[in-house]
Amino acid sequence: MDMKDLCEAVLREDKQHIRTVLATVVHVEGHAYRKEGVSMLLTEDGRHYGTISPGCLEDDLCARVEQAWDSERVCIVEYDMRPKDDLSWGENIGCGGLLHILLEPIRDELRGLLNTMYEQLHAGEVVRLTRQFRRAGERVHYSLVTGYQATTEVTPPHSSTDHTHSLVLAHHEAMSLSDATHASEVEAESIFIRTYRPKPRLILIGAGDDAQLVHTLARAAGFEVVIGDWRTALCTPERFPGAQCVTGFPQELYEQIRPGQGDYVLLMSHNFPREREWIELLQDCPYTYLGIMGSSQRTRRLLDGLPEYPNLHSPVGLSIGADGPDEIAISIAAELIAVKRGKSQQNREVTRHEHRRTGTCSR
Repeated sequence: MDMKDLCEAVLREDKQHIRTVLATVVHVEGHAYRKEGVSMLLTEDGRHYGTISPGCLEDDLCARVEQAWDSERVCIVEYDMRPKDDLSWGENIGCGGLLHILLEPIRDELRGLLNTMYEQLHAGEVVRLTRQFRRAGERVHYSLVTGYQATTEVTPPHSSTDHTHSLVLAHHEAMSLSDATHASEVEAESIFIRTYRPKPRLILIGAGDDAQLVHTLARAAGFEVVIGDWRTALCTPERFPGAQCVTGFPQELYEQIRPGQGDYVLLMSHNFPREREWIELLQDCPYTYLGIMGSSQRTRRLLDGLPEYPNLHSPVGLSIGADGPDEIAISIAAELIAVKRGKSQQNREVTRHEHRRTGTCSR
């Protein structure tokens, strides 16, 4: 669950007058299940949105909601799982790291900031939230920057200590858009800066049965999904819950969806003429990923007479020996995640070599 989802959950809970607390990992030493900057939402009735651990810290954090809400001081919880003889945490959790988690009651200023963040992320903008606080200090001081300014590099203030952490996370996370988390300590004062980016968009062309699991897995992996197809009976919210469903033929779909920079495009309609139209429409599109379902021979025919396409993945999906629609969907989702995290360069080279072998690329 990314920050946009958490902000949306805050708005829902606030309408029900449910008190909520935001838990954010602000410092990690050693191994941890999640990295610095990850957040989750805790409610006063024991529910939570998102995760920080494999499930071992959430109950304890939920039990601290009332204390954090009533506290008049900055609340930071420490979980030290490093000692081997620590049966209460280290042995049971097995993560072996030290976590500092900031608990923030969502009211007044923070509630307004999260509302603004939701609106900006929903509009496709980048936002950067800065927290400045002292451990057990009176309050957290916030600063929110949106739009272009939020994309500029942030350098933490000068520190005489060696406690500056810089972490790159992918969200929005498209491959070309990096997420940055910086934390620094200056004496007893801490500054924590987190950049949040909109979800990457997966444009899935084809609303057949095999697209349904791909859609489900892609949403779980943090993608906004758009389903495009000319078959109105298949391209419906009932079949693809949570996705934007758009119907029409390729030119109509292209004009409505408007693929652009950072988008992931996946062709799996199994209709050769319509996918050839899509391939031609995408010639000058600055997409991040283009996946084509089908064999190398089929892709060679689709690309016949056309220039080389960058970031092309075909046959689509990581090579895991997938057999059948379910396993193929898993391999596709794995490849989408790998590209989003910037871990698929080797696979792209393999794909390009394959197409050089079949003669669809000339270099």
